Amino acid sequence: MYDAIVIGAGLSGLAAGIRLATYDQRVCVLERHTTIGGLNSFYRLGGRNYDVGLHAVTNYARPGNRSGPLGKLLRQLRLRWEEFDLSPQVGSRVAFPGVSLEFNNDPELLLSQVHEHFPQQTDRLRRLMREVVDYDELEGLTATASARQTVAQIITDPLLREMLFCPIMFYGNPREHDMEFGQFSILFRSIFLEGLARPAAGIRLILKALVRRFKAAGGELRLRSGVARIVVEANRAVRVVLENGEELAGRWILSSAGWLETLRLCDDCSRVEPPRPGQLSFVESISVLHCQPRELGCDRTVVFYNDQPHFHWERPAELVDLRSGVICSPNNFLYAQPPAEGMLRITHLANYDRWAALSPSEYRLAKLRWYDRSAAAAVRFVPEFRHAVVAVDMFTPTTIRRYTGHENGAVYGAPEKRRDGRTHLENLFLCGTDQGLVGIIGAILSGITVANRYCLRP
Repeated sequence: MYDAIVIGAGLSGLAAGIRLATYDQRVCVLERHTTIGGLNSFYRLGGRNYDVGLHAVTNYARPGNRSGPLGKLLRQLRLRWEEFDLSPQVGSRVAFPGVSLEFNNDPELLLSQVHEHFPQQTDRLRRLMREVVDYDELEGLTATASARQTVAQIITDPLLREMLFCPIMFYGNPREHDMEFGQFSILFRSIFLEGLARPAAGIRLILKALVRRFKAAGGELRLRSGVARIVVEANRAVRVVLENGEELAGRWILSSAGWLETLRLCDDCSRVEPPRPGQLSFVESISVLHCQPRELGCDRTVVFYNDQPHFHWERPAELVDLRSGVICSPNNFLYAQPPAEGMLRITHLANYDRWAALSPSEYRLAKLRWYDRSAAAAVRFVPEFRHAVVAVDMFTPTTIRRYTGHENGAVYGAPEKRRDGRTHLENLFLCGTDQGLVGIIGAILSGITVANRYCLRP
């Protein structure tokens, strides 16, 4: 009998496990796959290490800064700042037709760029920054309001609005077209006010630090242990049945599998109205270069681009939407020792149903074709890099579906979130993407918050 069973060894599941194990609870984290991390994982191919999911860690704070989300999670998990070894970004860009905005981890750069290109909007941007900083206090009034309508009341230039929404939606919006102002505020603050960073060793450094801390606290991690069913009795989740038939009982069950996906595991799922599944998924190509990207002129950390004045955030009709994208180099952070090989990652919105309908041979061919098209779209906004490519890999919406279990390969889960983490069962709780906190820091904080709220209170 466990005090807590955690489904999924991603960032949120491991963080929840650490909190509970630290307080002498008997905790078991179950993972279906052979490695940890979920979408934010890593793998080795052709003698090289690759990250999945991680472009940059948002909510950056300098060493010794104990305020903000990063400082909070380090205190809660009893980790040292050095264990994440974060290096800040060099600088990033939002590129639209005829205008680009540079930004880094100092909000004054973005303000100066807006003053240069949209001088009538400078004071309005300052007002928006104050609004998102005060978001926690305003949560009850504005959290679920339309972000597009709310921001339009402050930022009156439509092109600037679209440029601000582009990075925010790419880095965490599960809804098509619009988003809640509360979610907008969290993401605006994490990207533009706190900023981006990355460990030189990538996501594996963060994951290994979490596993080390979890095991040191006495937690049990079981790989190749997928959950087939959650047994429900008298409005409680009493045990889980693994895919191999083994049964485990627990006082609490925390799931990072997703809201819809967790409901489907429950014996009594037919009596519960399921949430709408998410529709937004990605393709992402990874190009390994024979030189550093900056030697080719690709010197920005991230370039968010859109090739027309209006930014479309919706599931595309085709396999891939090349109108917008994210071009990220893991090399362009202020490391003490940068990675030896150069790398560029290019991300676009994609249609899960179209990818899932392909035969194996069609799928392989589509990956080759869309890599070429994606690279051609990217060089409209960054210098030519294709002659320097020595290796390529690519993941698609079906890859995301396989490794996260999310319906439709939805990167950010269901469009409606369970902010309080509750389900229809009194001892089954959600953490991770569908609890509403996104990104590396958000996912970790989600696991901490849900564990604290429901399993560590008398």
